[in-house]
Amino acid sequence: MIGIIDTNAGNQLSVKNALNRLGCTCLISDDADALRKCDKIIFPGVGEAKHTMSHIREKALDQFILSYKKPFLGICLGMQIMSSYSEEGKTACLGIFKTEALHFPENEVVPHMGWNNLLNFEGDLFKGIQKKDDFYFVHSYYIPINEYSIANCDYILPFCAAMKKDNFYATQFHPEKSAEIGAKLLENFISL
Repeated sequence: MIGIIDTNAGNQLSVKNALNRLGCTCLISDDADALRKCDKIIFPGVGEAKHTMSHIREKALDQFILSYKKPFLGICLGMQIMSSYSEEGKTACLGIFKTEALHFPENEVVPHMGWNNLLNFEGDLFKGIQKKDDFYFVHSYYIPINEYSIANCDYILPFCAAMKKDNFYATQFHPEKSAEIGAKLLENFISL
């Protein structure tokens, strides 16, 4: 069973549909006791940092996430919430990754929206993925390249496209919207 955190704003159904196509059973919930029984957890993207953090604190999901020991994947906003701080709403976040989500420069075309390839990548999450493969991005905030980076991308400036620390994985792109290559990445996560 794959748990999908109900953030009260995100694209939970897109993630669920992508996982269902891969033959997975899913549970969408904001109840920590229900999610604790899941084999893996996905924190979906889409939404606003301050609102999302408020919801997960209200539901005591912050403490649940920090104590979770099985594979955990944050997508887009989920990745940013796993950092220490987001400039969006000046929001204190979970702090799994000791880095910050920053807004792209104001004088540039934002959001970064559409298909883009990764400059480099490594690790089990990217098994079977090639340099020519593109992923789908939609974001106005980015995380700088850091010690946890396992993939980088470039839009306006080089930025972190994926991170890993212990059992925690995160992607700035949306695998659930990235066609076959996104499905491959989700399969890799499922097989961890």
